This record gives sequence, structure tokens and C-alpha cells, in this order.
Amino acid sequence: MVALYLGLLATGLALFVLSYVAPFRVAALMRQRHPQHWQVVAESERGRIGPLRTWMRMQYVLRSPALALLDDRDISRWRGAWRYSQWLGWLCWLAALAMRLRWG
Repeated sequence: MVALYLGLLATGLALFVLSYVAPFRVAALMRQRHPQHWQVVAESERGRIGPLRTWMRMQYVLRSPALALLDDRDISRWRGAWRYSQWLGWLCWLAALAMRLRWG
């Protein structure tokens, strides 16, 4: 039981780390393979924008269906990892919490 509990906690942590890393990987792939689309994210009409603003725009891009139009399997895979890893991470942690509450 302890091994399952620790496994759920470790899996949840790994999934949360994956959800943190995935947007950076999508951004790197967009910079390399689709620079004209990356410019829409990283630049405004007044020039380059700051890192916080780039992160905010990247969140909008990840939530939108626009990435599917790029027809890039790697970007779609990392977007899927970003999208579902948070939910699965919470599911693992809640299952570990339920185990803790049920069996002490």
C-alpha cells in the first residue's frame, strides 16, 4: 500500500513537471519549424514583448485550436501532454490523498 501511495505521489509530481516543460518545448519547436507563426506570439506591433507577455500569449496559443492547423505531429503531441498532464497529475494526487484518508 505504501508503494502504491508513493508511486501515485511520484507520478503526480512527474506529470506536473511535464505540464511545466511542455509549453517551453512547444515554443522551441515553433521557433525552429514555424518562425513566421512564432513571430505572432513573440512580437507585437511595437516590437518584441517581455517574457511574461510571451508566456501569456503562449497560454492562449496552447488553448486555441490554431496549433492543429500547423499540421506538426510533435507540436500536437507536446500540446496534448501539456493539456492532459495537469489533469492526470491532480488525479494521481487526489487518489493518494484518498488512500491517506481511507487507510490512515
